[in-house]
Amino acid sequence: MSLIDIGVNLTSDAFKADRDDVIARAREAGVETLIVTGTSVRESEKAEALSRDHPGVLYATTGVHPHGARAYNQETGATLRALADSPGVVAIGETGLDFNRDFSPRPAQETAFARQLELAAELGLPVFIHQRDAHDRLLAILAEYRDHLVDAVVHCFTDTRQALWDYLDMDLHIGITGWLCDERRGRELQQIVSDIPAERLMVETDAPYLAPRDLRPKPEKGRNEPAFLPHIAAAVAHHRGESVDVVSETTTANARRFFRL
Repeated sequence: MSLIDIGVNLTSDAFKADRDDVIARAREAGVETLIVTGTSVRESEKAEALSRDHPGVLYATTGVHPHGARAYNQETGATLRALADSPGVVAIGETGLDFNRDFSPRPAQETAFARQLELAAELGLPVFIHQRDAHDRLLAILAEYRDHLVDAVVHCFTDTRQALWDYLDMDLHIGITGWLCDERRGRELQQIVSDIPAERLMVETDAPYLAPRDLRPKPEKGRNEPAFLPHIAAAVAHHRGESVDVVSETTTANARRFFRL
């Protein structure tokens, strides 16, 4: 099995004490490549630095998460553009809308999202998208830019069948996490994951978050890590009625194409 984790928050303090060991365990588990998520200017800088320290193994995204959108300004955009010049940076994001927690005002979120879509279109980079309780507004904003974007993925998809179809109609990719392994919250996702066309499907851990609830033994302190991606891929395979080898080959090929690896 050879897999690519398209979304791991490897700059998190949760990995501060053993980051190199986490990378090594991922490789041992067959996770050959990790896309390190940038969620702010600071975290994007750290993600880009990691990509330089581990060329060919770690790549990075650069962006501002909707939680931090209130601080997005012209200087922010300039810094993200500069970071995107690095050969290790393969996407703009994590960007999008989060109307569940509203850590930033909604107008600020929408403005920051639009500015990052413009940057992605300008640079010819794909977009790594976060959406929570904001489907209609995100879809409306994205529709204004979709024709100018090379690609986009809705990462950590947890929404409804209709939302999934809306994204597929817009030719987006879909990232599936360990949410699928949650017997409480993941039921609808288990039912609709087979609706995702093979060429649009990718897998991710979103580590250190969203450790699969059915993982045994349970990870220490509930911390997720990229080495658990094969478990998620197996769950995807089960609910799609496919072999793990097929899911591995398909999602890896999709990620390589999407991120131009």
